[in-house]
Amino acid sequence: MTTTPVGIHDLSFATTHYALDHAVLAERLSVDRDKFYLGIGQEKMSVAAADEDIVTIAAAAAAPILERHGTDNIRTVLLATETGVDQSKAAALYLHSLIGLPNAARVVELKQACYGGTAGLQFAAGLIARDPAQRVLVIAADIAKYELDSPGEPTQGAAAVAMLISADPAILRLDTPSGLYSADIMDFWRPNYRTAAIVDGKTSVNAYQKAAQEAWSDYRRQGGRELSEFAAFCYHQPFTKMAYKAHRHLLESQGHSVDAARIAAAIDDTTIYNRTVGNSYTASLYLGLASLLDHAGDLTGEALAMISYGSGSVAEFFGATVQPGYREHLRTEANRAAIESRELLDYDRYRELHEAVSPTDGAYHAMPEQTRRPLRLAAVSGHKRIYEFR
Repeated sequence: MTTTPVGIHDLSFATTHYALDHAVLAERLSVDRDKFYLGIGQEKMSVAAADEDIVTIAAAAAAPILERHGTDNIRTVLLATETGVDQSKAAALYLHSLIGLPNAARVVELKQACYGGTAGLQFAAGLIARDPAQRVLVIAADIAKYELDSPGEPTQGAAAVAMLISADPAILRLDTPSGLYSADIMDFWRPNYRTAAIVDGKTSVNAYQKAAQEAWSDYRRQGGRELSEFAAFCYHQPFTKMAYKAHRHLLESQGHSVDAARIAAAIDDTTIYNRTVGNSYTASLYLGLASLLDHAGDLTGEALAMISYGSGSVAEFFGATVQPGYREHLRTEANRAAIESRELLDYDRYRELHEAVSPTDGAYHAMPEQTRRPLRLAAVSGHKRIYEFR
């Protein structure tokens, strides 16, 4: 029996209006900027304006896909996030009126820390395998926020990646099998009563490395490729140095010789966007994929390794094959423009945005006009979020 190939047919990225250079943060903290530029591999981080949230950046990521392909046969919309705007209503439901999603579709929000985007991708693949005529819109959108002056502060960021999943994909074919690993670990979490996550940094790094290794081992038990067969490795990047650490750990765990050049060849191109956007949780892995496709040489026919990790924890290792003609479908210039068009903040303005408190009293609260993006959060009134185009 011939199996219809399923994978990523289109991919679009969006980020926020503002950004903070880590040199500004380093000066405030009286440390050398290379503690951030080199130590964790982060140069800038995206910062949300007062009138931006995951709905606005998700809409910005998804709109170009719908403009190019329309909404025909999009029967499912999956939005993965760990910074949702409501405990009950899926954030993707707001997108119907904002970007014209079809009413004849199932709409669901997914949550499992930074792994949620991969869950959406795999669920989409299963739906399309059952009915190849369908297409699924998967959106991963997050705004990473940590307490001021905490170790996690330099790893903040924000982005959304939207992917159109279909049969006979134009960019990337998902391969089988997948390697899986889950364990109950308290390395990173955010109780309902907190706006900033709690992180045990050392535990989280160790948990990430162990989970990636275990997912790889399961992948091999399922009959997956050898490490040497992959042209590049896309890791979840809470900070870009973590991808290098994880890859070194994986190679050493399998008895491979390790040197800086080999790791750089496998990882460098995946980190270019994340270095300047910061951690985008569910979107991070797929922003790394976009960076690889935009910056690497011709990858036609090459196998890529995708290593997804979500604290708590769940990991997945799977392969994907780059399709002929994929470069014709990339959005390289738009991706770069999204990053380069951000307005840089000084420290006081950044701190003001960070410490702003969302209204909770049900009264009418107009949001200050800050973002230049077409869609903004205009107000919160009667506990309802009101969005508008300009």
